[in-house]
Amino acid sequence: QVQLEESGGGLVQPGGSLRLSCAASGIIFSIYAMSWYRQAPGKQRELVARISSGASTVYGDSVKGRFTISRDNAKNTVYLQMNSLKPEDTAVYYCKGLYYVNEYWGQGTQVTVSS
Repeated sequence: QVQLEESGGGLVQPGGSLRLSCAASGIIFSIYAMSWYRQAPGKQRELVARISSGASTVYGDSVKGRFTISRDNAKNTVYLQMNSLKPEDTAVYYCKGLYYVNEYWGQGTQVTVSS
């Protein structure tokens, strides 16, 4: 049974930082491309960052220079370090694993940026 479990969300003030984690089980984690997506109320889900099995990274334009995606294959975990957070970063953040046609999503974790 495949599970992707996100953690680390919460309430943070503008300019603050959070680190999200996504722990995977039931897959050969090291071969999967892992991504973080987010969805704000009334908006479409959008790509935040992606890291390939070879650790190449891609970022959405709105988070470049502020967010960093990384992975630890020994812990089957992908991380999203979020710095300089803005109110517009408020959303539910989802983890996704992809290997060819095999695609899995986590349940999401809420991030709220507000003073």
